Amino acid sequence: MLSTGLRRELQSHYGDLSHLRRVGSRPPLREYVTELWDRRHFIWAGARGEALTRYSNERLGVFWHILRPMLDAAFYWVIFGLLLQIGNGMDNFIAFILIGVFMFQLSSRSITGGVSLIRNSKSMIRAFAFPKVSLAISMVLRDLLVSVPAMAVMLLGIMVIPPHEPITITWSLFLPILVLHCALNLGFALLFGWAGARVPDLAQAMGFVARLLMYASAVIFPIERFVDHPTMLAIIQANPVYVVLDAYRTILMDGAVPPIEELGMLAAWSIGTLVVGFLLFWADEERYGRE
Repeated sequence: MLSTGLRRELQSHYGDLSHLRRVGSRPPLREYVTELWDRRHFIWAGARGEALTRYSNERLGVFWHILRPMLDAAFYWVIFGLLLQIGNGMDNFIAFILIGVFMFQLSSRSITGGVSLIRNSKSMIRAFAFPKVSLAISMVLRDLLVSVPAMAVMLLGIMVIPPHEPITITWSLFLPILVLHCALNLGFALLFGWAGARVPDLAQAMGFVARLLMYASAVIFPIERFVDHPTMLAIIQANPVYVVLDAYRTILMDGAVPPIEELGMLAAWSIGTLVVGFLLFWADEERYGRE
């Protein structure tokens, strides 16, 4: 804080200082959102640059964006489809796994990346003054750009691998559901970014959290076949990642529009998680550059 004498001297030379604030202080929410919007081109450029260079040191380069989820899907199909025969009775277990694995990775990366977001960005935070929420937005945008070729391969795979899934009018809902999915992922990144900044040791538990979320979201097998307790099943089916995966499968495999209750739940989760995550992350803005 400036002393009264120094403030008066500065005011005599520079006029009203009421619009100035301490370096590193948290701006009001409205001003913060305005600053975030003003830096939208910087956020986009950062996300695009990271997406293009992510596997630049690997021989296969960008093909790893597609190859890794394909290998995961093939592994789960062999274990759960061929060996354990979990897919027996399902119309298209291959498409079920492809959609689950390819689309789950978007949320998984937002959660595991979010918890280390502040720690991995310390040098930038200390060097520049900018809304720290832009770090989470850039990360989610980067992961989306990285996943676009993989999503194209996923859609092609469920069309050409028997039993084939034909293109229907409901496939046009893929983009709106993806928008809600990205909003949910941004909320996850902000929530876990805030939590990871407060409890750094949380990063050590993220492998367990990611596996737990995968099994609780019906990524590789239908949970209804293994959970017969109504209350437990209802809790799992309220899981937002389960909801978004089920919405994808409904439009792509069943050729149907998801129930309005499911779409409403997905919208509520996406908007609610984003708003809560944004406010918590903004509230701790001043802490992120400290030791």
